[in-house]
Amino acid sequence: MKLKQLEGLLGSIQQFSNPKIDLEQYPTGPHIASRMLYTAENSFGDVSDKVVADFGCGCGTLGLAAGLLGAQHVIGLDIDDQSLEIASINADDLELDMNFVQCDIKNFRWRDQIVDTVIMNPPFGTRKKGADMDFLSVALKVASQAVYSLHKTTTRDHVKRTALRDYNASSAEILCEVYHIQLICSFASIFCVYPYIIDNISRIHSILLFFMVN
Repeated sequence: MKLKQLEGLLGSIQQFSNPKIDLEQYPTGPHIASRMLYTAENSFGDVSDKVVADFGCGCGTLGLAAGLLGAQHVIGLDIDDQSLEIASINADDLELDMNFVQCDIKNFRWRDQIVDTVIMNPPFGTRKKGADMDFLSVALKVASQAVYSLHKTTTRDHVKRTALRDYNASSAEILCEVYHIQLICSFASIFCVYPYIIDNISRIHSILLFFMVN
């Protein structure tokens, strides 16, 4: 599938109508999601014919992208049942067969399920300190090959150091930097390529990190 086609399909799916602030719910836009998964597949071969888990899947954008790129099986996990309802509708609309599990990532116990690749846009930890690292810790335990994760640029050194020292990652590489525009008046975010100048916004950098698993 061409990158432009993938982005177009992701652009058609439903997103949050009323994001929950305490869960740091912000959509992963089609531009970023398509490039994140396209890179994972075409540069590293970590999607097609692989079992992929989307941690904190929200409306399912990353997992859907994996499915569209030929993943053998995709599992979406989220603590919020309303998000999973939207994700399930999106999967049906795109005629993708995905499994969805409602759970707290920290407390979920994996049984005999081999996961090759974990993809995620976790909470950045602005509401609950350390939430991003909780996700990463579990992801690096679950994935047998690789983890692709979005994090705040300001935490890059801490995230990389902790992953290598404490979470058993064999490597931690920055694949790209992303402009992340966050509306101040409502907890909604827009991912884009260019740093648009808009009234009443704060502009944040985020990064896509790639971890290889021992």
